[in-house]
Order: sequence, then structure tokens, then C-alpha cells
Amino acid sequence: MRSALRKRSGATLLAIALAGAAASVVALWAPAASRASVPVVDVFPIPGGHVAAPTTQLTFRGIPISQLGPITVTGSRSGVHTGRLEADSDGNGGSFLPVRPFDPGETVTVRTSANIDGSGSGTYSFTVADPAGPIKVGALRAAPRVPHDVSHFFSAPQMFPARVEVTHLPRGAQPGDIFIAPQQGPVQSGPELLGPYGGLIWFKTVPKGQLATDFREQTYQGKPVLTWWQGTINGGVGTGQDEIYSSSYQPVATVHAGNGLQADLHEFYVTPEGTALITAYYPVYWNTSGVRNGSTHDLVFDAVAQEIDIRTGLVLWQWDSLDHVPVTDSYQFAPPESGHPWDYFHINAVSQAPDGSIVISARNTWAVYDASAQTGAVNWTLGGRQSSFTMGHDTPFMFQHDAVLHANGLMTIFDDGAGPPAVHKRSRGLLLKLDTANHTATMMLQDEHVPGLLAYYEGSVQPLANGDDFVGWGEQPYVTEFNSRGRPVFDARFVGQNSSYRAYRYPWSGMPVTRPSAAERVVGGHAIAYASWNGATQVATWQVLGGSSPTSLSIVATHRRTAWETDIPLSQSEAYIETRALDAHGNVLATSKAVKLG
Repeated sequence: MRSALRKRSGATLLAIALAGAAASVVALWAPAASRASVPVVDVFPIPGGHVAAPTTQLTFRGIPISQLGPITVTGSRSGVHTGRLEADSDGNGGSFLPVRPFDPGETVTVRTSANIDGSGSGTYSFTVADPAGPIKVGALRAAPRVPHDVSHFFSAPQMFPARVEVTHLPRGAQPGDIFIAPQQGPVQSGPELLGPYGGLIWFKTVPKGQLATDFREQTYQGKPVLTWWQGTINGGVGTGQDEIYSSSYQPVATVHAGNGLQADLHEFYVTPEGTALITAYYPVYWNTSGVRNGSTHDLVFDAVAQEIDIRTGLVLWQWDSLDHVPVTDSYQFAPPESGHPWDYFHINAVSQAPDGSIVISARNTWAVYDASAQTGAVNWTLGGRQSSFTMGHDTPFMFQHDAVLHANGLMTIFDDGAGPPAVHKRSRGLLLKLDTANHTATMMLQDEHVPGLLAYYEGSVQPLANGDDFVGWGEQPYVTEFNSRGRPVFDARFVGQNSSYRAYRYPWSGMPVTRPSAAERVVGGHAIAYASWNGATQVATWQVLGGSSPTSLSIVATHRRTAWETDIPLSQSEAYIETRALDAHGNVLATSKAVKLG
């Protein structure tokens, strides 16, 4: 991407307000120079693009916005557009933000003095799509209830995370915690962080009717953070937002899709440059007459990848499937009934390759695309109807997810192997070797669950530092770690028939700003204190302070931390108690509020 390949200048933000029709020409720079000596500027929507949103911004990347020169923006129906310029946070570009939307179906012509890549001059044009309205709100059904499918806590009576049981202990597994996000409740949904043996570390509920996906640890501004998507879904398409939280579980930033779109559930990747790669879906009317059940005016999802400047919210790069991949490449049948959107592409992964290009996975074309970080042009296609590679033995995949290109041409893919239309294989984690010079793909390793699993949707493969693979089985309620020989060294599952879009393993250290929680009960004549602290990873020991009033408490028990909620026997019931968290050196980390016996 441009932010990866072009040096960031760190220039301060620039916002120039334009007023009146004459102000649609912005005179910022007009040196006399040949076009060959002027830096190349990448623009989005791309020159010749056909699916711009009426509310699109005009992105310019490659030079500081103060050097952009005059800009004139004219719609073939809507006429001249005024707007304002806003700079990207890296000082290497910016956007023209029109005051009013463009008209659906019109051609927009942009005239500049810049050297626009793909135009041959400073003038280019794009077409505004005919949008089909917003995506309807939907939801996944809650998982059927089974015994012990959620956890219950006396010290946190309003929290009901989905329970996970370890079926193969982590002997030989890489140390680290487990990041999942149960999508089907059954009582509450949200990002869920577990320890190496499956014990809860942290859980955050999302608003009722929403769910979370792609929960993991990433790095932002040099610090470890927690990230996830949250929102609503309909038929595998999400509308929501992406969240970044600190190691103290406080919000750092919320990332929204640009150009009038909504962030989708499938990807939230924070780049080393501090930008975000995300996905979005854009329902438009499109000519699909070349396919079965098609028409000249059909409702189709344009699958969108965006790079967002997290600090400003501006779009730095955008890739639209309908501009690059024809609908005839889809293995998904167009719906016979009109008015039902055809998800011909179904974007489900976007990541940054080692050389800075962007790798995009499409479930419904059974293909992975390597796109230019500057223009969005497809460099090569792996799999599907138009593969650039000769696919070696057992390398073809179907309905895949989480395709990521690593160093030395190695690619990990979760091969679902199943989905409508009725094609059935086994689900597996794949490691492929891509030779881009000779255009060959070779199988290096495959990870298969025993007994075999068949996931119709979702799934992930995470290479670990020790050579293992951590595999999330998507629709199936399992997570498994395989060693470098493809043998399981850890396996766990939701107690209920739940699902997590992806699963990850990372070492995590968290220190909440909230206080610990406490409760006390008398069971069978025996007093028990309960201590917990959601997200704390440094607690080694709990002390219980008890007494007849909140202001006269003394230590009445000390107990090693045993779980997210630790049960601590007391010699007698106390009218009031507090719980005090200690680290491994006996230092006090925090103390709960005093609670009354009840």
C-alpha cells in the first residue's frame, strides 16, 4: 500500500475550506515543470472505475496535499462540486470531500495539474454506481442451550460468557492465550480471552443484538492493543465498526468504513504504519446478464477493501471487486428471485503482503488476489476460474477464508471445502508455497482435525513463532494447535454448538483500570468469599478483608488465585468483605469495594 511503500513525512494536518462554485478550483501549487518530473499520484475512486458511492471522497496519494495543485470536480449531471481538502496524517496525501453527493449513474470528471497514475494526464473520470440502499439488519440465531454452556459468577452476576472445554491439553503447544469471539451467545456475545488451559481471562459483552468477530491482539502506536469488529450481520455480511482497546481495556479508537459504507465483520488488520485494512459490502445494481438467472439490472454486492487512516478516518486506498473481477468468475449461483442481493464475490480477508501489496480472499470465487498497493490492479490470482498458477497436488481449495501471504512465498489458508452450491470436501488448514516466477503452487502442509470437521463458513490459520499452526474451525466449535508435522498438540471446543469467526493465540498482559469484584455467600453453614478481576493477568494471590462495617476491615483469609473467579473459604461469615489482589511478589495491585453479606 502507499503508506507502506512511500516514506511518511509526518506533516501536520491541513484543512482548507472552500466556498462558492468558483472555489471548486483549489489553487495550492502551480510550478512550471514537465509531467515526467512530477511525482506520480494515485487516486481513488480509480480512473475508469464504475462503482463509486454517491458520498465518495476523492483520495489523492503520493505527495503532500499542499503540493496537489488546482482541482476541479464536475459531475455529468450534478455539475461542479465544491468541497474541502483534508490531509492524511502521514503528510503523503489527502482527500477532496465534496459538500454534496454525486448523482447515481453519472460520470465524474476530475481535472488536476498532478501526474495521475492510470490517466496519462492530470484529468481522469469515474462512474457513480446505482446504489440499492442499505444492508438490512440481521442476526445469528443463538446456539441451542446445553448444560454448562455458559459460566456463572457470584462476583459478576451479570456476565455469562460461553464456556470452552479443553479436550487435548497443551503439551508441547506454544505458550500464549486464546482469542475467540463466540457469535451465538447463547446468552451474551463479545470478545473472549482465555488462558492456555481454557480458563477465562477477560470478557466484554457487546450490545444486545450485536456480535463480535476477528478478536485478536495487534500493535498500534507501538503498544499492544485488543482489536475486534462488532455490529449486526445478515447472510454473512456485516454492518458495524472496528474497535481498538488498550491493555487496560479502555477504548483507544473506533474505526469506521469510509465513503458512506459500513465496516464489515471479515477483516480488521492494523498495519505497521498505523492504518487499518477493513472490508465492506456495497449493494448496487449491475448488469449480470452473462450468468444464469442474471439480468441487465440485478442487485449485486460490490465487495470492498479499504485502507483507513485511523487518526483522521480518511480513505487512503480502496479496492472494489466489480472493478477488477467479473461476476462470471463466481461459483455462487445468482439468486433466481429479483430483489435478493447476489454475493458473487464475498470478500473475507485482506492483509498486507511482505512486499507491501494487498492480498484479498474471496469465498465465492474460490480465489485469492494479489492487488497493487498503488492502483489496486490485480497482479495475480491464486485458484478459481482464472488462476495465474498451476495448482499442484491437493492444493485446490474451495470457500476458503483467512488467506495470508508470508515471507518466502508461503501462504496460509483455511480451506472450508464446503458451502452452497453443494460441494463437499474436508475442512483443513493449508500451507502452500507460491513460486511467482514460474507460477506454481505446491502443498507444504495440511492440518486436519481428528475426527474430521466440515465447516461451511468461517475459519482461520495462524502460524506461530515455534512453527505450529493455530487453527480456528469457524462454524465448527473447535480450536486446535498443530505442530510442524501436522499433529495436534492442543484442542478445545465450546461446550455448546457455538462458532467463532477466527481464533488466535498470543501472549497477553492486561491491567484493568476497574476495581476487582467481590461477593460472599454462606453455603451449608460455611462462609465463602468470591474474588474476580476481569482482565487482570498479574494476580497471584487474593486476600479477603472482613469486619462488621466497611470502615473496620482486617485480613481474614489469603488464597492462591485459581480461576477467573476464586472461591475462598472463610472461618466465619463476615458482615462486610473486600478482596485485595496481590502480584507474585506480594505487592497490592488493587482492592474491591466493600460488599455486604447477602
